[in-house]
Amino acid sequence: MRRFAQLYADLDSSDGTLMRVEAMHRYFAASEPADAAWALHVLLGKQGKRLITGRRLRQICLENASLPEWLFEDCYAHVGDSAETIALLWQQLAADPCGEPAACQPLHHWMETLLPAAAALEGAEQAAAVRQLWRGLEAAELLVANKLLTGGLRVGVGQGLVLRALARLSGLEQPLLQHRLMGGFTPSSQAYRALLEASGQAEAVPSRPYPFFLASPLVLASPLELNAGDPLPGPASSWLTEWKFDGIRGQLIRRAGAAFLWSRGEELINAAFPELIAASAALPEGTVLDGEILVWPAGAEQPAPFAALQRRLGRKAPGNKLLAECPAAFVAYDLLEQGGEDLRQVPLGQRRAALETLLHALPAAAATPGSGLLRLSPRLALASWEQLEPLRQQASAAAAEGLMLKALDSPYLAGRRRGHWWKHKRDPYTLDAVLLYAQAGSGRRANLFTDYTFGLWDLAPESGDGLPQEPAAASSPQLVSFAKAYSGLDDAEITALDRWIRSHTTERFGPVRAVQPQQVFELAFEGLQRSSRHKSGIAVRFPRIVRWRHDKPAREADTLASALALLEP
Repeated sequence: MRRFAQLYADLDSSDGTLMRVEAMHRYFAASEPADAAWALHVLLGKQGKRLITGRRLRQICLENASLPEWLFEDCYAHVGDSAETIALLWQQLAADPCGEPAACQPLHHWMETLLPAAAALEGAEQAAAVRQLWRGLEAAELLVANKLLTGGLRVGVGQGLVLRALARLSGLEQPLLQHRLMGGFTPSSQAYRALLEASGQAEAVPSRPYPFFLASPLVLASPLELNAGDPLPGPASSWLTEWKFDGIRGQLIRRAGAAFLWSRGEELINAAFPELIAASAALPEGTVLDGEILVWPAGAEQPAPFAALQRRLGRKAPGNKLLAECPAAFVAYDLLEQGGEDLRQVPLGQRRAALETLLHALPAAAATPGSGLLRLSPRLALASWEQLEPLRQQASAAAAEGLMLKALDSPYLAGRRRGHWWKHKRDPYTLDAVLLYAQAGSGRRANLFTDYTFGLWDLAPESGDGLPQEPAAASSPQLVSFAKAYSGLDDAEITALDRWIRSHTTERFGPVRAVQPQQVFELAFEGLQRSSRHKSGIAVRFPRIVRWRHDKPAREADTLASALALLEP
């Protein structure tokens, strides 16, 4: 485990990608397969569930510490992370090396034996087991050990960098390694060796999906940019134009007499969508479809809002009532495999033609937008680039987020590769809201207020629109919590706002501060839905800060009535 802790420190202190790839390559090259497998598992962000809470670890540390609890908690409030607070204080308060430290044990022994054994105990026995793990550990090792216990180890390297290190080690191509990792990686010596073996035996897994190809956002100042051929070269007729529906991306696989439905997050969701698994029985053997999972009632001309799909997500066994109220459909975009043959290098135009032929031939599922569980994504008419913007403006009426533009000669690649596929989303909704509450961030931003809650003016007592009312008089507009946002400000703005929050706090509720309702921010979001769970009566989709409105007083911020006017039908 000591070597893995050093790798974590090297990655955390490295500024460039080359240094991080080199550090991972050195670690994998010098590690036994069992340790390398667990390191890969953690680097990919799959270290598993929380074994012990951060609060419990702080309690265990305090039992052997000479500091008073209030001072320890004050240190935690400044650091913002239990694992790091203990790593900084334990060495000073209770360092007591006893025999060979646990850090000398290999990483796989920690992950498979030491950590689960300590987590399985209770009370004093658990405290003693955890302190035994801590004894003799350096601060950097103690930090990693605690992060593994709490399930909160975030290394800060993306899958792409990890794959670069493995490709350099094995001599295999990155897309091949990415494909082999799809569908999950169970850390073991055997799985690690299979991942890096030169032969193709590792691909012979019927359930394994392909890496998803992702579109890049298309932002145009004006339609004239297209005339210059950048970023969309060629005439509009050389591109496939589709609606960008607001669902969850998935791959529907029919192999070895079974069906598998994978989300883009590599989660097998067969149980959540039994009707799609049943419909896939009509697909020929060796078929893989790429598409979007939506709620789309039979006979409806467009899919239901995302809120309807949310009712289906995370349900292992949806009941008959939910299946009837929120019927799912799979809108197919692409054909990745046919008759067991990988079609990803075939131009999109040919894949699309094969997909149309396949779906229209199915006996049990129509290939039109109007009916069926397996549907063909409609191809939109775009004769010239001048028609692009008017078509994008129709996205809301089609219950879509915008447009997809895909080069007809493009292969199906892995990850986000600019130039082939673009998403041209409709303009987001915006409202001006007032800052009401703030909370400190975590990790590196534990000392700054970076999590914000915003409110809108509630005129519901006068409008009679049925929104929840504040207990104040009907004649007095109230600010009601509307949305939370965590991104959109740069470092200088965050620092300036943090200073303002500290000097304009009116109340404290644990880690949350209420502030004087003076600062106005423009918020952008993708959509709204009615919700009885929220005080405002509205749920906001993907809110983020666009700008700090220094020019606008709080009394001129938007109202809930303005938000209601934007509600999706």
